[in-house]
Formats: sequence, C-alpha cells, structure tokens
Amino acid sequence: MLALPIPMIVALVLGGLLIRIATSSERPPFLMTLLVACAVQSLIVSLRQHYGVAALLPFQPITATFVPPLTWLAFQTASFRPFSLPRDLVHLLPPGFAAFCVIFAPDTLDMVVPAIFVLYGFAILARLHRSCEDLPLARLESGRLPARIWRGIALALILSALSDALIALAFITGEAWLPPIIVSVFSSAALLAIGLLAVSPSAIGEAEPQRPEQAQNPSEQDAHLVQRLDALLQADRLYLDPSLTLSRLARRLHVPAKQLSSAINLVSGENVSRYINRHRIHHACRALEGGANVTEAMLSSGFHTKSNFNREFRRITGTTPSEWQSDKDRQR
Repeated sequence: MLALPIPMIVALVLGGLLIRIATSSERPPFLMTLLVACAVQSLIVSLRQHYGVAALLPFQPITATFVPPLTWLAFQTASFRPFSLPRDLVHLLPPGFAAFCVIFAPDTLDMVVPAIFVLYGFAILARLHRSCEDLPLARLESGRLPARIWRGIALALILSALSDALIALAFITGEAWLPPIIVSVFSSAALLAIGLLAVSPSAIGEAEPQRPEQAQNPSEQDAHLVQRLDALLQADRLYLDPSLTLSRLARRLHVPAKQLSSAINLVSGENVSRYINRHRIHHACRALEGGANVTEAMLSSGFHTKSNFNREFRRITGTTPSEWQSDKDRQR
C-alpha cells in the first residue's frame, strides 16, 4: 500500500487550500504567496528527507526563511495597511541572508533560520499588543477571533524554531535517528498550522481590543466625533454591511482610524466591534418584532455567522434571539 510521508501530505493539503483561495472571490496576494511558500517548503522537506533528493539540501534553509516575512506581510496587509513597495522590500533580507550563509557560512544556519522564525513571531505578537489588537483594515463582524488566529500563527512560527533546538539536542546526545522525524513532525505541523489558520475567513476580521484605561475622561472632541459617527450610521445604515471596517468608518469621517477607535472606547467604554454590533442587534430586534425569523434577522443586520450573532445578542439583550422573540410574542 502506498504511504505518503507527513510533509508530502501537508504539501498536498496546502496545495488544495491554495486552489480553494485562488478560485474564491477574495484572493489576498500575500496569503496566496504564503501558502505557496509553505507548500513548497513541505515538498522540499519531503523530497529531501524521505526520497533522498540531496540536491535540494542547499535550498531548504533559503525557502524556509521566506515563510516568516511572508507571514508578516500577510498579517500587515490584512490588518493594518496596504503593501508599500519601498518600505516592505526590507523583508527580502532574511532569505537573502540565508542564501549568503548557505554559500559562505553554512555552520551558522542552525542559528540563523530559527532566529528568523522567532523574530517574526515575536514581531507579530508585539504589533498586536501595541495596537491593543485593534485591526483597522479588518471586518468588525468577526469580533476577537482574528487576533487569536494571528496570535496562533505567531506562536506557530516561534514553536517551529523549537525543532532546530531538538535536532541539535539529538545530535549532542547521539540520537542520529531522531532529526528526520523531528523535521517531519515539527516543521510539517508548523507549516500546516500557519496555512490552516491563515485561510480562515476570520483572519481578516477585526480583533476585539482591550478596554481602555478609565483614568482618562473623554474630551468634547471625542464626544462630538462619536455623535458624528452615530449620525453617519443612522443616515447611511453602514452597520448593515458585513464587510464594514474601522478604516472605512474613519475615512467617511475624515479622521485617523486610531482617533476614532480611541473616541469610541473613551465615550462608550466599548471597542469598535462591540459598538457597531450594538447597532446591528438593535436592528435585528426590530426585524424580529416585524416577523422575521432568526436567520433572516441575523443576515439583514450585518452578521455572517450565527455564533457571533447569538453571542452579541445575548451580551446586549441578556437572552437568545429565539427567547427574545418568544417573549415579545407573549406580550402581544
């Protein structure tokens, strides 16, 4: 019976995910490139470790170091800003440096490659922490899930470096049979985790930022900005758009996204996602009162998934949509 090695299976799975993304309406370029890099790396690991293609040995560390910078660029372009050609060219340096080490200092690769993975993993975690997990380009409907996904991807980058430490330990202890297994299991698991998490629809949703410190009181400018936001929401009913983002709201109000997010936090005590979802739930309640069923009310109010809708409905009303509708029917 034909048995495929784990890295080959991972390469096939990532290839399938790539085809699915390529045929969908949304094709984020860096996400697709990241999937290609992960699939190619899994394929190279498989061919070298399990099929004895020794000619690929010099290429393996170089292709590996494409994964962390592509992960960072996918994270940035999905959450914070569009790609900037001069600014982001710096992320070609890690693969270039790895190629330099392959040629001139191969003994350093055992430190260089894991260091690149760890550096980018911590960079993603630091960026999430610094922004309080407020993702201007992401969809507000997804709540806190996208931040958890990107945090998981960052941890996968960091943990993938653990395989190199275990390989070094295996050589030190004389367990020469362990490195191929470690590479197959750890590298494949990390690449698969990055691929699966990155293609989640919620990876481009907005994370729920932490509540602000209440020591600072909202200014008159903050209150006026939120009043302008409410007027805009009521006039154009933007909250009904499932693809609504903080960045889009800020552009409509002609203010920086960070200023709008801060004003909402200070005035309402809620993050942007919860603030918009409150408007959506109020709209859903009116739809339920008008005779719509729960699914109709959910879809007409700007929600994609029942889990988010039910969670936000219970948070705001204290009950489920079905129970709320039943109570209203009994009161009639």
